[in-house]
Amino acid sequence: MSVASSAAARPALSIEHVAVHFGGLVAISDMTFTVNEGEVVSLIGPNGAGKTTAFNVVTGFLRPTKGAVHYRGESLNELKPHEVAARGLVRTFQRTSVFQSVSVFDNVMIGLHRRGRSRLWDTLLGLPRERQSERELRERAEQILETVGIQHRARDLAGALAYGDQRLIGVAMALAADPSMLLLDEPVSGMNATETVRFMELLGTLRGTGMTILLVEHDMPMVMGVSDRIVVLNYGRIIAEGPPAAIQGNPEVIRAYLGEGVKKRARGS
Repeated sequence: MSVASSAAARPALSIEHVAVHFGGLVAISDMTFTVNEGEVVSLIGPNGAGKTTAFNVVTGFLRPTKGAVHYRGESLNELKPHEVAARGLVRTFQRTSVFQSVSVFDNVMIGLHRRGRSRLWDTLLGLPRERQSERELRERAEQILETVGIQHRARDLAGALAYGDQRLIGVAMALAADPSMLLLDEPVSGMNATETVRFMELLGTLRGTGMTILLVEHDMPMVMGVSDRIVVLNYGRIIAEGPPAAIQGNPEVIRAYLGEGVKKRARGS
């Protein structure tokens, strides 16, 4: 049973009648759904369905043409990306965005310093409170790397890691921002089966901490295995929403996206 379903569901993220138009092109026509506290919700659909546009609206990279986005009761419509992140909503991107020429550990430290309390003069003078802050940040970086499972590669250059491990660095950098909600944009894209299983285990770990997760992904066995609910977009509108079992048996979803073959694989037949 999910964290969210074990008690009365409390909405964390609310998307209400959101539309996004680019000139005469309708990217999203009318989208309404919620993500409850502690839930893992997946947003799926064919390429061009509007999934990444939805992420960009939630995280402040796009303004909706109409509609509203609220997080824990606060409107996000007018906020910039860094202001959204400051509220606890942190995202990863489809492409890896790590600093490849520095170590894995230093990538996480960069993420931690971006939200640190250090002051310029403290750093320049090496004051005791700055040294204490630095020790705490280094301990936190080690904890994050252990959480995502790449602590053994901490001293390696990030660019030397396999693609799947670089995706994990991206998640580690997102965790460095201390999110209350994590938005993952195709996190297992390019991963092999073993790496995908590891990532599913990581999601289980994060979920166990009570973190809320919104996921965009094309790997249907992974989506079916980790999601509390699934929201299906097609041509900029929601065509279905519900638990995995209901989605994989929904005739409209099968026609629009899953296909009979994917449905059978999700069922394990």
